[in-house]
Amino acid sequence: MLLLQSDTQFALWSNMRLYVIIPLCALLTITKQEHTECTCELNNSERIFPHEKLRKVESSTSDCKSNIIPQKSVELKSLLQGLEQRLTQLSKDVLILEKEDDRGLYGVLSLYLIENEMNEIKQLIDKLNSTTQEHQILAASATHQLEIMKTEMKVLEKFDTMQVIKGRQTIEVLRADLDSCKKEVKALTQLPQLPQGTCPRSRLVSVTGPVFYTEGEYPGLYSYGSWGCDPKPEKGKENWYWLVMMTSNNRYSNYIRFYSSLNSLIRGVSAPGNVYIHTSNPTTNTIQGPNNVLCGGALYYNCYNRDAVCRFNLTTKHVTTLELHQGTRYNSKANFCHLEECYPYTDLDLATDESGVWVVFTTSLDFGNMILSKVEEGEPPALGKTWQTSVYKQAVTNTFMACGVLYATRYVNQELEEIFYSFNTVTGKERFNLGIFISKISPNIQALNYSPVDQTLHVYSDSNMVSYKVIFE
Repeated sequence: MLLLQSDTQFALWSNMRLYVIIPLCALLTITKQEHTECTCELNNSERIFPHEKLRKVESSTSDCKSNIIPQKSVELKSLLQGLEQRLTQLSKDVLILEKEDDRGLYGVLSLYLIENEMNEIKQLIDKLNSTTQEHQILAASATHQLEIMKTEMKVLEKFDTMQVIKGRQTIEVLRADLDSCKKEVKALTQLPQLPQGTCPRSRLVSVTGPVFYTEGEYPGLYSYGSWGCDPKPEKGKENWYWLVMMTSNNRYSNYIRFYSSLNSLIRGVSAPGNVYIHTSNPTTNTIQGPNNVLCGGALYYNCYNRDAVCRFNLTTKHVTTLELHQGTRYNSKANFCHLEECYPYTDLDLATDESGVWVVFTTSLDFGNMILSKVEEGEPPALGKTWQTSVYKQAVTNTFMACGVLYATRYVNQELEEIFYSFNTVTGKERFNLGIFISKISPNIQALNYSPVDQTLHVYSDSNMVSYKVIFE
């Protein structure tokens, strides 16, 4: 009986297992069928990147690189150098021809040589004009292509949703600022305090030029004046140029005029314009005479109706004075002169070089010989060490300083001025036979000053502003 019951239970259990297994198999079959029939749909909300436009930009960039190469500028430079050499040689040949007195024996041959040289110069000029036109066309085309690329790149940048490009640009700006900061720190830590009379350059051996000249904003109106650049400029004013014109009787002025660049000076576009010392002209502490200099954001000049140096601070608009030695001549009693005329109110000559500001003057106790003093910058300025020279001031047309050495010029003729004299403040040695000549564009030089920034002489000549390159040994 028990056995029968056990068999019956086993049969029932087997049937139950069978019933369970059958639905599980059916479920697996259905699930497998559902997986094989499942599909996914992907919707991309981003715009399609314009690869073709990027390829065009890359192609344009490659074309620009292949067309604009350094060799093109070298070609133009070589043509200019060749033309300069030809013109120099032509000037020498013409000068020889003018001095020849062979009664017509060889004059014709010399003229033939000059004619051949002029033909070669004409060919060079034609080639230079052609090359210049090609470069102008190339520059215009490159500018147009760059504008197109700039526009297309702005469109492509919109696809940079992760702002990777913007991040890189920010990093580049920060890197450039860091490099600039490092250079400034390095410059401040490495600037040596050079003793007077010494600098990285040796003695002056030549003056070339004029490099350029301009009549400025007022052609021919103000014969006396001075101009130049600050050898110790304030930050942001490194490219500025200044101009002081004697606007009252060729003797006095009450303001200094600024130009944001040399190009602005040449074009006569004054910005930021005038900085006034006083509203009246002349009056106390206004400018007397053309021999002025700008250094460290301050103008140094002969005070009106005084034997003193004035310092006008351009930032504070405050004037301080420096009293000179007893008996200092002023009010046009010890001018620069040559045989034909004297330059009025040039008793005091201010100058700059690598070490700062200097003043040249004379007193009633020194037989009219020039005296040189170092001006210690500050508010007020102070008079530093003084040297006496043995050159008579009224036999000199102008002076300037370079590397602690005083140089003096004299009038030769309407075309030439000669740097004939030097005085070394370190050795005390004087020389009277330098024989360095300056080619003038106008007969008179009213002011002359050396810029240690670019080793240039800034000359004010009969209302013209002229520059010359100074060559050291």
